[in-house]
Amino acid sequence: MHTRALYAGSFDPMTLGHVDVIKRASKIFDELTVLVTVNLAKESLFSYEEREEMIKEVLGDLPNVSVDRCDGLLADYVNSHGFDVVVRGLRNTADFDQELAMDQLHKHLYDHCETIYIISEDRYGFISSSMAKQVISLGGDGTVLVPEPVLKRMRMKYGLE
Repeated sequence: MHTRALYAGSFDPMTLGHVDVIKRASKIFDELTVLVTVNLAKESLFSYEEREEMIKEVLGDLPNVSVDRCDGLLADYVNSHGFDVVVRGLRNTADFDQELAMDQLHKHLYDHCETIYIISEDRYGFISSSMAKQVISLGGDGTVLVPEPVLKRMRMKYGLE
């Protein structure tokens, strides 16, 4: 069976935790689409185009991974593209609680798609995009938080390079 999976997020910025989940998911599924989505609760540092470019730059060596973007309802994108699986990353129990509520909603919205969770490796469990923004904007060492191409762009955005 050929499985098509989707990993969606705002990726503003993409972190090493995101990269870990993507690389691990790409080994499990035949095709993996990384979907850049809108998060109405957050003000974006990077445009859709910039986030998409960075993801492609970081993941260019993964042949079964593609990148797309969506500014509408995730369930509509999932259903219209016929995905088998939606991948979500979990760092801790707080993530689990949030994801559980979303999963219960999605069971009503997805036509025929399951959600699969990948638990982050310990070394990435503390990382969040908001933490990366805070540390890097203040001139801190971001090498343990985001991939090098992302770090370079963040430093430029914050006027640090």
